Amino acid sequence: MMKRRDFGQRSLGLSAGLAIGSVQPGGWLQALASELQEQAGTSSDSERVLVVIQLSGGNDGLNTVIPYGDENYAKARPKLAIPSSQVIKHTDLLGFHPSLKSLETSWSANRFSIVQGVGYAKPNRSHFESMDIWHTCHAKEDRTQTGWIGRWVSGESDSDPSDSAAIHLGSEPLPLACQQRGVQVPSLVSLEQMRLKSKLQMGQAAQVASGSLLDFVSTSTVAALQVSERLEKILAQPDTSGDFPKTLLGEKLRAISRLILAGVKTRVYYVTLDGFDTHANQPDIHATLLRQWSEALAAFLSRLERSGHQDRVLVMTFSEFGRRVAENASQGTDHGAAAPIFLAGPKLGKLVRGLHPELEDLDDGDLRFGIDFRAVYAAVLDGWLKADSRKALDSDFRSAGSDLGLFT
Repeated sequence: MMKRRDFGQRSLGLSAGLAIGSVQPGGWLQALASELQEQAGTSSDSERVLVVIQLSGGNDGLNTVIPYGDENYAKARPKLAIPSSQVIKHTDLLGFHPSLKSLETSWSANRFSIVQGVGYAKPNRSHFESMDIWHTCHAKEDRTQTGWIGRWVSGESDSDPSDSAAIHLGSEPLPLACQQRGVQVPSLVSLEQMRLKSKLQMGQAAQVASGSLLDFVSTSTVAALQVSERLEKILAQPDTSGDFPKTLLGEKLRAISRLILAGVKTRVYYVTLDGFDTHANQPDIHATLLRQWSEALAAFLSRLERSGHQDRVLVMTFSEFGRRVAENASQGTDHGAAAPIFLAGPKLGKLVRGLHPELEDLDDGDLRFGIDFRAVYAAVLDGWLKADSRKALDSDFRSAGSDLGLFT
């Protein structure tokens, strides 16, 4: 067993005191953006798709990307540490939870990448506050009720009018990330529900509105009806593929794959997998959740590859925070801070990017972040969607600084 410091001097290139909205190093970010752009060479800018998977509740990144070779890991988690014999080993230090085995095909094909130590300064351990920070890219005192995807949609003047630029699939309310004044992002529990709701809204608007307001409501409602009817028609066709797991996330990703293959021009899809708030009895719960995520994602990537669309769809998976390093007395972990972000789909070259957060240098019991999450957003927006990330993020996270060399 080796201590973390034996693997070289840790270099974050960031100050833990930097506030929300500050400029972060850009060398690694520019490299990732260039890599995403180059690997998407088989498709035009307008054909590229981003699928965002939100792991709600705070995924335990330390038991997902596991520093099994660091003696401090087992010391902090005498009951929860994944045994070395079960870890899917990547290096002498790092490995992966055994529930991620279904993603090994994507790893070996260089179509999967893990960005280590992602977070933000002065982390908030509240689910709601931290998720709002990830959705809006603003701290509470500077926040407006608009999200980074909603702001991106508002700037998409060249989007196809017959399809929504972004779609949320799920029973939960429309995520704040997708909200922006004047932006219509459909939130689909079921297409039939959306169609009936749109017709009801149109009828109500006709009774209470007049003039330009009526025109706006009617226009947006008609657009929602057209989108729902188009999607309903596509998904009403039988799907003979049996390669998706029969889970909520599996069905969501199956639906997204069908829409992509049917030629729908939507650029961003947003889905959620809930249940990661593992304060008690974590081992079985976390293993089941990671298996649901990995198997659904593996099935999605496999379908894209069989259909020849693997180079035009990028999947980004995140959680609002990780868990604390030390286990609690209930065989669980409490709210933490930094955690990994996962990218999958096109050729990404490097499986693990960045250094695993130091287990001997904690921030009040939490892993210190090394990469601001908005820098990853910026790389995806600039390099993949070919958008101006400054508008979507309300700040500039592209500027050059300390070159971490993570994506070269």
